[in-house]
Amino acid sequence: MSVLDKILSKSDEAEINILNKIVDKIDEVEESVQKLSDNELKNMTNVFKERLNSGETLDDILIEAFAVCREASKRVLGMRQYRVQLIGGIVLHQGKIAEMRTGEGKTLVAVAPVYLNALSGMGVHVITVNDYLAKRDKELMQPVYEFLGMSVGVIVNGQDPNERKAQYECDITYGTNNEYGFDYLKDNMVTRNEEKVQRKLNYAIVDEVDSILIDEARTPLIISGSGDESTKLYDIADAFIKTLVEDDYELDEKENTIALSEDGMTKAESFFGVESINSIENIEVCHHINQALRAYKLMDKDVDYVVKNNEIMIVDEFTGRIMDGRRYSDGLHQAIEAKEKVEIKRESKTLATVTFQNFFRMYSKLSGMTGTAKTEEGEFQSTYSMNVVTIPTNKPILRADLNDLVFKTEEAKYDAVVKEIARIHESGQPVLVGTVSIDKSEYLSSLLKKKGIKHEVLNAKNHEKEAEIVKKAGKLNSVTIATNMAGRGTDISLGDSDKEEGTKVCELGGLYVIGTERHETRRIDNQLRGRSGRQGDPGTSRFFVSLEDEVIKLYGGRSIEKIMKRMNADENSALEGKNLMKAIERAQRGIEGRNFEIRKNVIKYDDTINEQRKVIYAERNKVLDNLDLEEEIQKVVKDVISDTAQKYLKKNKDYYGFLNSICNKFMPKEALIIPDMDKMSVEEIIEYTYDLSKRVYDFKKIVCGIEELRNLERRVLLEVVDSRWIEHIDAMDQLRQCIGLAAIGQKDPVKEYAIQGYDMFEELNRNIRTETIKYLYKFN
Repeated sequence: MSVLDKILSKSDEAEINILNKIVDKIDEVEESVQKLSDNELKNMTNVFKERLNSGETLDDILIEAFAVCREASKRVLGMRQYRVQLIGGIVLHQGKIAEMRTGEGKTLVAVAPVYLNALSGMGVHVITVNDYLAKRDKELMQPVYEFLGMSVGVIVNGQDPNERKAQYECDITYGTNNEYGFDYLKDNMVTRNEEKVQRKLNYAIVDEVDSILIDEARTPLIISGSGDESTKLYDIADAFIKTLVEDDYELDEKENTIALSEDGMTKAESFFGVESINSIENIEVCHHINQALRAYKLMDKDVDYVVKNNEIMIVDEFTGRIMDGRRYSDGLHQAIEAKEKVEIKRESKTLATVTFQNFFRMYSKLSGMTGTAKTEEGEFQSTYSMNVVTIPTNKPILRADLNDLVFKTEEAKYDAVVKEIARIHESGQPVLVGTVSIDKSEYLSSLLKKKGIKHEVLNAKNHEKEAEIVKKAGKLNSVTIATNMAGRGTDISLGDSDKEEGTKVCELGGLYVIGTERHETRRIDNQLRGRSGRQGDPGTSRFFVSLEDEVIKLYGGRSIEKIMKRMNADENSALEGKNLMKAIERAQRGIEGRNFEIRKNVIKYDDTINEQRKVIYAERNKVLDNLDLEEEIQKVVKDVISDTAQKYLKKNKDYYGFLNSICNKFMPKEALIIPDMDKMSVEEIIEYTYDLSKRVYDFKKIVCGIEELRNLERRVLLEVVDSRWIEHIDAMDQLRQCIGLAAIGQKDPVKEYAIQGYDMFEELNRNIRTETIKYLYKFN
């Protein structure tokens, strides 16, 4: 344990001591709460709400509310929260992250803080990683909440807007991060307030918080519409890539980047019949070549994507699940479709986008729970202002975490894994094997089939059954292969709830977890280990590693290789030792630091557009809230007249230019007659022109009718804002892609992006203003 880890664990101890005193007070009132009849217990919700209305805070009623909730859980479900579960609940209420080991009953931990915060009447969101868990947790805990007079809803894929709105109106709503995020974006695209489904983002508890707020933070949520028709260039670029040899491109595996070499560029110029592949007129050709290169050399089938029903489906690199409805952007998806010879669909245009980082920071209070968060505490603190508190386990952990076995080759490693599975399986002890990708899980499956070992494979190709398969991973004689952390959130109970069988499995040593490769982060390794040894059960975990594994090869190969040479390892024998473990952990720390920098970079860029997004969405909301827009429109008219006057009249007295510009912008020609202009000052011309414009608008009121004109103002403003904003998102995306060149000129790309982005946003606002009044002053 490092010095920093020791300091952190001491601060956790101090915090747990304080929380224990609060739990002591909850225990003290438990006896009086137990004496309440069912009706009296139910009525406590009304009592708490009255106290809140009288000026008390949620903290003031926490002790009694937690005691009431514990008693309700006991009466309705037969489940009473342990002390450590109440500690976890207080941490969640405080807007922090509760790190709780697998099997500690996180679903029950959330009940009391959810109930307490729902008393405010502003809604509580419980966020999970998939629809299955959202529905399961809602159904599991709904009886407790309903017993206490709370309404419970769930947001899942496929619900229509009316149904979604009803679910959001509930006191407590379960759902996935994607559903909440997309609903937020869609709510900011509606044309009437009644079409919105969400309420204000009040309080959220994020289950598997590290997966949602860290792992998925690099992937923005994007709502797309159809863009331009796909060109034949994808097929032509695909054909060109097949002519390349290794010297024709430069690949950086660490940075995950690829580009044509000098030789490659010469080949491209010859193949496409162009003089210079880098010239501005060949930018589209160059873009298609780059995406085809990425598709062939950086994107692997059954690792990054699968081909299913003649479609390319993206695989989530962190969970191994298929990401339904997601497509790679910027033409990469089409390049992969060309590579795999499936139908190439037209490119999409971004209509709205937000990162999870900026979406979740909109909640008034945010908290989360997971089995593994401490290794990323710095990131949670800096990005979300959330501390991580490690909650003690209810029972001591009996799992044995054995040292890694390190092999020189991947072949030797898998050979040893199969032998180990066969040895353990012979005794009947259940085995769970973790792999990092679909193709590795299928390769291992083929090796086990040759040995005649019956097993289940759980990967993104059959994730519908994942919870059921994972549940049974603790049964006698079971062997389960799972990609990454598939089935996360599902408890593995020894013997699958059969007490007699569970006892036999305990006698055999509990669940044996085998990792076939170290993951990019220690956290995901810890999640895999944590599937074993729940609630004081015995268990074992061990990782099998080879020098040919991606993580070792790219980030720790040389130092580990030196250690192995010193230890005189032969091709097929395994080595274990503290120095090896430290070298592997160093490699992982390096990747974690790099990934953190990438996510920090994402948020730095997104912060710029996020501020712009807030302004645009606030403008839309003014329109939707039926505010009188005439005053604002008249201010825009005056600004446009004033800006035009400054441009044409301040220095040169270009009267024709001024009148022509005003007519082009919005005013009917026949209405813009200003006698003796040359005798007026600039300010007088501005006032006279503005007075004429007001008369024109008043005349339009008579022609259209006041109410009709108000409706037209709303409709025009929304249409102009939306269409211009979509173009702006696209332009900002292009700016971000080319801003890297600023680094060559010794400038900070993020600062340059912010500066240029600000100028573009100012231009956007000018265009919105002039286009809006142009439409409103038309008479045809």
